[in-house]
Amino acid sequence: MIRVLKRGISADAAEEFDTEVRTTVERILSDIKARGDAAVRELSERFDNYSPASFRLGEEEVAACVGRVPGQTLADIKFAQAQIRKFAGIQRAALLEVEVETFPGVVLGHKNIPVNSVGCYVPGGRYPMVASAHMSVVTAKVAGVKRIIASAPPHNGKPHDAIVAAMHLGGADEIYCLGGVQAIGAMALGTESIAPVDLLIGPGNAYVAEAKRQLFGRVGIDLLAGPTETLIIADDTCDAEMAATDLLGQAEHGPNSPAILLTNSEKLGEETQIEIEKQLETLTTADVAGQAWRDYGQVIVCDTKEEMLSEANRIASEHVQVMTADLDYFLENMTNYGALFLGPETNVAYGDKVIGTNHTLPTRLAARYTGGLWVGKFLKTCTYQRVTPEATVTIGEYCSRLCELEGFAGHKAQADLRVRRYGNAGKSDVA
Repeated sequence: MIRVLKRGISADAAEEFDTEVRTTVERILSDIKARGDAAVRELSERFDNYSPASFRLGEEEVAACVGRVPGQTLADIKFAQAQIRKFAGIQRAALLEVEVETFPGVVLGHKNIPVNSVGCYVPGGRYPMVASAHMSVVTAKVAGVKRIIASAPPHNGKPHDAIVAAMHLGGADEIYCLGGVQAIGAMALGTESIAPVDLLIGPGNAYVAEAKRQLFGRVGIDLLAGPTETLIIADDTCDAEMAATDLLGQAEHGPNSPAILLTNSEKLGEETQIEIEKQLETLTTADVAGQAWRDYGQVIVCDTKEEMLSEANRIASEHVQVMTADLDYFLENMTNYGALFLGPETNVAYGDKVIGTNHTLPTRLAARYTGGLWVGKFLKTCTYQRVTPEATVTIGEYCSRLCELEGFAGHKAQADLRVRRYGNAGKSDVA
């Protein structure tokens, strides 16, 4: 039996906020579409109090930012990017192009073609998300994207040096200091000074996620990455300190970040709640993490690991951390998750910052139908076909009859023309 020891905020309350976000984003995007650079500048002044001569950083500005980053920080950025580049390269190598004769004289194939341009958004409001530059820019570069532009909001009234360094070292072709919906809108819609992109990538707050949703179709997007979610699946082999630390470690992302403990140990569930309150007394981000835990945190107790599995698949969390005696059971049987972290030796922070897998992952139940950002997201798998004169006669006869079955006269004519032209002399049209 499944028992809930602690519940989060109601769905109705969350929906009220979503409605306000939709309306605001719609208005902003409409303004950018109508007025271009002028609208972008006004929005940047209003939301970020930032209005430079140019939002795009020149080579000297980029070099100055990189020069101000401490040596150890640069080394850390390079290490993280090396891990991400390595794993993305392995993924890219696994995506093979194919060409095969599927029927005598019929050759079919597909090519993996990088999109031509990508806009990478790097959040920088509450926290300067340096790691997001690695995840988007580096992965796009490995995929072979020709034009990579990257944008992040100002931090304390100027470009954030480490974010700029990460964008530059990752391989961005254009770097902008521009944040929020105005950055997303400018990259997708284009302005007088910013050429539009084909694909938008990167996480952000609720307004950024909604902007991507509204722009999807005009441009591609990676996924609708909403507030960070974390789910811990734990049994009595896990202790309350570990569970509480890892729940709060993700709850600090934002005041609406769900953090859920799913366990078959009611004792662990009770002790973890006590430990969370204890840790909040000293955690420097307790104002954010505490609110997220109070409003969105949950503790769910099950009787068996089979119930935990079923509940975990229902929740379909962005991050799932498994700390149980039988890790492989969840690895082999879980189907709905963004990224899986197996055992107490790993944690979500590793995936967020450095280990090599991508941290842009599905939220709000999207893990039921998609994985996270990866090198394949920057590629279009496009098919082609090649047919011999002999084969076109055979295929054409089948095609003609099938077109007639559906009433497609123009389609039938295409097939019949090939049968006439390439068939035996004097052979009549297909009936």
